[in-house]
Amino acid sequence: MDATFDDPRLTAMGLLVEVYGGLIAQLDLVHSRRGLSGTDFDALIRLARSPHRRLRMSDLAAQTGLSTSGITRIVDRLERRGLVCREACAGDRRGSVAVLTPPGIDLLSEHVPDVIQSIDQWFTQALTPEQLTALLSALHAVRRHVRSGAAAGALRQPRTATD
Repeated sequence: MDATFDDPRLTAMGLLVEVYGGLIAQLDLVHSRRGLSGTDFDALIRLARSPHRRLRMSDLAAQTGLSTSGITRIVDRLERRGLVCREACAGDRRGSVAVLTPPGIDLLSEHVPDVIQSIDQWFTQALTPEQLTALLSALHAVRRHVRSGAAAGALRQPRTATD
């Protein structure tokens, strides 16, 4: 075999894509039982884990990797279901803040245990605690490199495997 095609960096990227696709397929099944998409859940959980359960729309877009129009569509859909609301951004008349509502908190409180069970079944259960800690560290390093805005508006304290 040609060594050009046997590069461990290609293997790492290929495995990451395969694992991601498989995990997302499993999680989509869990989310669909609550009438959510993966991006809906991503937006909701980011709001839930943010200070005062709120984020500027631009920060939510940066954290989810969506465009501002993409996050607007997601928030519109979640707002119609009463899971989030928008508030004016203090000090910026043009900006708005997405806020997780009590029904949104209730939905997540019911849904997150199922999500965690699925994550454990299909992902973390395959790892030792040391491997999970190392993986979290590696993923944070790569995220900082490729998506520096991914933590925009969030608390600046790093999360651990137990968070």
